[in-house]
Amino acid sequence: MEAIGFYIVYGFAWVLTFLPLPVLYILSDCIFPIVYYFPGYRRKVVRTNLMNSFPEKNIKEIIKIEKAYYHHLCDLFIETFKLIHMSNKETMERMQMTNPELLNRLYNEGKDVVAILGHFGNWEWLVCLPLYTKLQIVSIYKPLKDKHFDRFMNKMRSKNNMILSPMSGIIRDVVSLRQKNIRSLFAFITDQRPPKGEIKFWTKFLNQDTPVYLGAEKIASKYNMAVVFFNIQKVRRGYYTLTAELLFENSEGLPEHLITETHVQRLEEIIRETPEQWVWTHRRWKYKREQANG
Repeated sequence: MEAIGFYIVYGFAWVLTFLPLPVLYILSDCIFPIVYYFPGYRRKVVRTNLMNSFPEKNIKEIIKIEKAYYHHLCDLFIETFKLIHMSNKETMERMQMTNPELLNRLYNEGKDVVAILGHFGNWEWLVCLPLYTKLQIVSIYKPLKDKHFDRFMNKMRSKNNMILSPMSGIIRDVVSLRQKNIRSLFAFITDQRPPKGEIKFWTKFLNQDTPVYLGAEKIASKYNMAVVFFNIQKVRRGYYTLTAELLFENSEGLPEHLITETHVQRLEEIIRETPEQWVWTHRRWKYKREQANG
């Protein structure tokens, strides 16, 4: 049944995404009432997350962010499937990197790079990143439970010779690329919730105790990589900018958890600026510190 459902969705999306994005955004506007009102996708989760993250805001302000988020979510769904037919030229026009010279400098200096980002803006259009830099791009990902959608997403995300590395295989890929003297950028999406049994570190994030993966910091410190934060911002509908912000030129010998605390703080800053661009439907705070430690 999973396979049948996948091929129905894929076939529909494959045909539909031949349409230009301005037309597809009309579809996004039509999807919004269903996703938000009838029956509503994780509305309670989103409302709770927003109220706990922004206790200083009143209910009208929360609802305004909530609706803007669901509009963004519908657009993100459309934009992701549009990758099926988007050319590199169009993707680069719609996802413009503001400072590729930073990555090129690090490449010329023989540095490997850890890039950290969150589920903010449109991270799926980063398939154009290899077109901006000579660094080999390695995207660390968490496999989806549905194997059919997992293969589909991996196919789209591996465009332009991007390497996809599951969390369990990242050390192997780092060692292999370094042995071949291939300078690489390892991209980590760090705002996912660690499994309960794998939680090693907690910090304050958006007004709440939050468990955070330490993998990006461990890899960067072990191999003395530069650390950058990828700041993706929506300029207008269908257009984004990508700015690489240098957090640490060298990471060897830094105080424990400094890298993690720094990138968590930076993500919170950009979320507070435009909260509707972050994915609030995640059950990010499912576990409480006392429950995980118990």
